[in-house]
Amino acid sequence: MTAEMTTRTSMIRGPEPEWWYRDLVSCLQATFGTVLARAGVDPLSVLGASWRFLHLPGDIRSEEFYYPCVPDAAGEIDLGAALAPHHELHARWWQPADEDDVWQEVRQTLAEDRLVIAAVDNFHLPFRPAYGDVHAAHLVVVYGLDETRGVVYVSDAMPPAFRGAVPIGEFLRSWGSLNPADWQDAFFSASQIGRRCLDVRLDATPAPLTPELLGGYLRADIEANASGIAARTGLAGFDAFTKELLERCRAGDADALTELYPFGWAMQAQASLHGELLRRCGRQWDDPQLAGAGRAVELVAHAWTGLRFTGAHGLPDPKAAASDIAHHTTALRANYARAYDAVGAAADRL
Repeated sequence: MTAEMTTRTSMIRGPEPEWWYRDLVSCLQATFGTVLARAGVDPLSVLGASWRFLHLPGDIRSEEFYYPCVPDAAGEIDLGAALAPHHELHARWWQPADEDDVWQEVRQTLAEDRLVIAAVDNFHLPFRPAYGDVHAAHLVVVYGLDETRGVVYVSDAMPPAFRGAVPIGEFLRSWGSLNPADWQDAFFSASQIGRRCLDVRLDATPAPLTPELLGGYLRADIEANASGIAARTGLAGFDAFTKELLERCRAGDADALTELYPFGWAMQAQASLHGELLRRCGRQWDDPQLAGAGRAVELVAHAWTGLRFTGAHGLPDPKAAASDIAHHTTALRANYARAYDAVGAAADRL
């Protein structure tokens, strides 16, 4: 289907996009999943294909959609390639080029029957529970614009799911919000929205997933986790991350726990989707070992919950929280070690 456009060129609206959601994902994976579904691709097979621990010290931002990205040789950041390194998925941030016509790029994208992912502040969105109460950086999908009626058509799969019209004035306040520091949300406020949007493109239709193809993905991820690139990767990277986290907690550094929450969500969502994909493939291919590896990866995802929430509750007194943080990092490391072993064994048989 192509986007429907009136002769006045004031209304552009495509079909309602599909909601795509899993309990442990953030708005980042949910919005990318919606874009992939529109492209006729199974989101899980793309977003769940890779699993890599990656921590970039000093890089973490107070946004629900934070995800660690290593710049390419030209110093460019490609969020799509970070989320799906085995696929031709690419994403770049952009902002309106003309302040006198902030909708120009949105109109063009919608007219091409493509979706726009927009950064917003929940405080200004009528359908979000935080409306008028809590500032927090979030992502939504824009699938239509009617400048005559003065509405933007927005889809958001994150609970409570919403799909429909939002007054342009409220959307503009959300899209251009300063997102000031808010004591009610120390993790996703204090990060200016700045009318940012993501241009997401899938440059090639993924090949059907086969055991041979998935085995190649798993082996590439194992190599990446052991690569020791200019970042913290794999178990060694996890150890370096947790060592610094505990040192900062014991020194009373609350910023360590403020950063833990969005970073942990990125790692948790990735593990959750990878585990689900391996379980699904193991079931479809009658491979109990692969399905078991998927379950082991999912246990990593669930173990992140204890660490992230302990950190959130420990924010007022990081020193007092340090012993509980240490307990959860120890449990999480054990799950990572078991999962890496299980995935490696499964990869050897594919």
